[in-house]
Amino acid sequence: MKHWILLSLCLLSFVTQAKDSLETSGDALHYLLPATALGATLFYEEGNEGSWQLIKAAVAGRVITEGLKYAVEKERPDGSGDDAFPSGHTADTFMAATFIHQRYGWEYGVPAYALASYVGYTRIESDRHEIEDVLAGAAIGVLVGWYFTEPYEGVNIVPVVADNHVGLYISGRF
Repeated sequence: MKHWILLSLCLLSFVTQAKDSLETSGDALHYLLPATALGATLFYEEGNEGSWQLIKAAVAGRVITEGLKYAVEKERPDGSGDDAFPSGHTADTFMAATFIHQRYGWEYGVPAYALASYVGYTRIESDRHEIEDVLAGAAIGVLVGWYFTEPYEGVNIVPVVADNHVGLYISGRF
């Protein structure tokens, strides 16, 4: 639950400031989602295992993305350069979303994937990428996030609200 609150607070602060344009909001989330993932590892976990997993995934994703950009040299739709394929913004945000999902579970992963998808949408709508650039970036992000991330083995507490009861679902590995 704390992760969800942290993610929500960060999102609200950045998106409120980034309402100037669609592209700017995508740019802000490009930094926000990985920063939220790193913040969760530093704030909620003992030790640095999660941080190292995130760093390894981020570096691997960036190396793959930049290598492909250099090799492919695809022109951007807006004509601003020849580094359209794959989308680095999308690779970074899907890496962070996959890290959050793999490390902390679906209840945190689903909102993170929604935000990462929004970033991909902003890249297409701002004429920086075509759909294949964004899909390739998303695939890179998911693959490196999945490869380098192990589930967090702490205690998970999730609120439960149903028709006739309210409670907490508590799980953990001991």
